[in-house]
Amino acid sequence: MRTPLPERFVEAMRQTLGEDAEKLFAALDTEPAVSVRLNPAKPAECFDGEAVGWCKWGKYLAERPQFTLDPLLHGGAYYVQEASSQFVAHLLANHDMEGKRVLDMCAAPGGKTTIYSTLVGRNGLVVANDISHSRAMALADNVQRWGMGNVVVTCNEPAHIGAFTHWFDVVAVDAPCSGEGMFRKMDEARSEWTPSSPDVCAERQREILAEAWRVLRPGGTLIYSTCTFNPTEDEGIVEWLMSEYGEELESVDRVVTDDAWGVVRSDVGVFQCFHFYPHKARGEGFFAAVARKCDGTVRRSMPKARRKLFSQCAKADVKELSRWVDDASEHSFMLVGEDIYAYNSAVAEAVITLSENLSVVYSGVAMGRIFKQKLKPEHPLALYVGLNRDVVPIVDVSLEDALDYLRRNDIAASQFEEGINVVGYKGTPIGFVKRIGARCNNMYPKDLRIVKL
Repeated sequence: MRTPLPERFVEAMRQTLGEDAEKLFAALDTEPAVSVRLNPAKPAECFDGEAVGWCKWGKYLAERPQFTLDPLLHGGAYYVQEASSQFVAHLLANHDMEGKRVLDMCAAPGGKTTIYSTLVGRNGLVVANDISHSRAMALADNVQRWGMGNVVVTCNEPAHIGAFTHWFDVVAVDAPCSGEGMFRKMDEARSEWTPSSPDVCAERQREILAEAWRVLRPGGTLIYSTCTFNPTEDEGIVEWLMSEYGEELESVDRVVTDDAWGVVRSDVGVFQCFHFYPHKARGEGFFAAVARKCDGTVRRSMPKARRKLFSQCAKADVKELSRWVDDASEHSFMLVGEDIYAYNSAVAEAVITLSENLSVVYSGVAMGRIFKQKLKPEHPLALYVGLNRDVVPIVDVSLEDALDYLRRNDIAASQFEEGINVVGYKGTPIGFVKRIGARCNNMYPKDLRIVKL
């Protein structure tokens, strides 16, 4: 039995949508669509589903499979993401994103972060922040699976990040909201909603956007989004942005949408605004707005370093580490204690600066540690798209063996060569094993193991 829609929400939507409100209410009691987004850097035979119109990597599935029992999910070949939220890829479709810096201000669990990670490429940088440490840790897991190696996951209040003035080419604020767009998927979203939720959330949204504006460089793009329907948190916030920063704002090139998508435009000033209603578009409730900060003098500033975290690797260690990546000339290797991380050389200095000032949960690619001049690799390196596929054997295993591996069970050693191997499934690496004679050491992280039968 579904939890009834909140009465005050029903009244508000009838005022906002008129006769269309009843169609929305009916749609909110239907089954949501199932959708995924493929990882173009890890091509694999995942799903043949119908394309999501506004995201070239998106697919609708006819039914919901047991994602937990698919090794390709654990290898980062795709991300389970609601279709409407994939629209941010379309908002940036006309932008040259290669090598850019993006801040995803409210990033967990990582759906949009992984979109930005793909768009900026390995020469770019995404800073993905969440104020909750537990959510930031889950975000880091998803970033590692995606495997681009170009993300810094942070856990900070927006004001701390706001000290990096004019640092980012794109700032995305997927703001905490009243969650009305989740009323179809989550009964708890209905039961937790209160009439005061939109006003409370709007106050927090304005605080976050004020910091987002500080860190956006002149000429940069601001994306604001929510998963709610109400105008207080959607157009109302955009109107506030126009009142605060209107003279410094201009429109981006027109974002074209296909009528068949069912997306509703509600532009405010120079902001192009888009609503996803479940009775019109094939997805959950979502709102997005985009505009550009006017060009001007870029005067980047940052706080003074609070600590020093990184040290240089020894030359002999660099030689060993270089074997493990596809292009050593594009990588910088750094020590944090005894742990070694790899970064694209183009962004290494920026990562150091961020790490010296912010609370960083994860960044780049965790390579592992050096023992007796040899690298003992860490799990994220197996999932990294820049892994040198000739450095150790990559062995494709059966579905049964892949699931045993992901459960940290024993798997047959005979299929692997002596020493370190990459376990693959349908061509996608899912982790490391080490064969020692007639047995295998399962190197899959304990905290990631599948516990579902």
